[in-house]
Amino acid sequence: MHLQQTKRASRGTGGPQYYFHDLTDPVKTFLRKKGAVRVALVTPYGATKSEYFAVSADRKLDGTKLPVAGGVGHDRIQQGLAAESIGESIRIWYQLAPGDFERINVDLEIRDDVFYLTPLGFKYANRPKTKVIPRIDRPLTFTSTYASPFWIEQMVYMNKQKPGIVGWALDEICRVVKDHLPSTRLKHIQEPDLLRVSGPLKHLGISLGGYVGKGYDCVTEFRFRNLPAYSIPVEIKRDSAGFHYQQRKYGKEELSRAVVLCAIHKHKQMPFHIDVIELGALCAHAQKFPSSGRI
Repeated sequence: MHLQQTKRASRGTGGPQYYFHDLTDPVKTFLRKKGAVRVALVTPYGATKSEYFAVSADRKLDGTKLPVAGGVGHDRIQQGLAAESIGESIRIWYQLAPGDFERINVDLEIRDDVFYLTPLGFKYANRPKTKVIPRIDRPLTFTSTYASPFWIEQMVYMNKQKPGIVGWALDEICRVVKDHLPSTRLKHIQEPDLLRVSGPLKHLGISLGGYVGKGYDCVTEFRFRNLPAYSIPVEIKRDSAGFHYQQRKYGKEELSRAVVLCAIHKHKQMPFHIDVIELGALCAHAQKFPSSGRI
């Protein structure tokens, strides 16, 4: 599947548009039935909230963003509520060079009646080569069994920016985790105590939001390397096995996308779209980053 950019020479009449080509039968059938489907762009961090619309060839969007009869003749992505076109958004998130796209290779997954669109590669107009966009599964996950390359790159990046800061942050995380492990657990310690890692995590590129205790515990901002900031709900758990989100969402307009921040990861069947940050696994990684001993 791919998106073809059109209207490259007529930005004054609405800017570039993006037509679908080679849609799979399940995707095409779903789009024809619905007329218009929200599109969530998958970024290097994972999916963003769905602000774009895939619109069927025989429909258009009215002023309230509902599908009505239309005659464009192409399945396409419309900007909808987003601030820029889908192509420009892909360029921003993946830090691609300026230039008009000829095509963007994509993967589409239907989840919760939303199209999750993952860019896989791109070709600029008047340039011969198609370039691949790396795809990382579970990009925000760091556990004892799987550490995302995205996470590793971030820690190396932060340590270059300020040598020793990653080691200091991981040492501080070790200090907090110790109070929650079965063998060294403090009597009567509570789950929200894990929020003591907010300072060290800030130095790793994670800004924990306020602990609200209803729905998800805190909406959190990730800023890895020099990418745009990414907001996502975070659930605080001593042990990830206590996470029971599974198949439901908090709020009609929310994606099935979240991060579990825990001291210990023992969840056996975590949904694929839920990332896990195991503080104990970060602590175990501390030996790879010598600490400066101070900030």
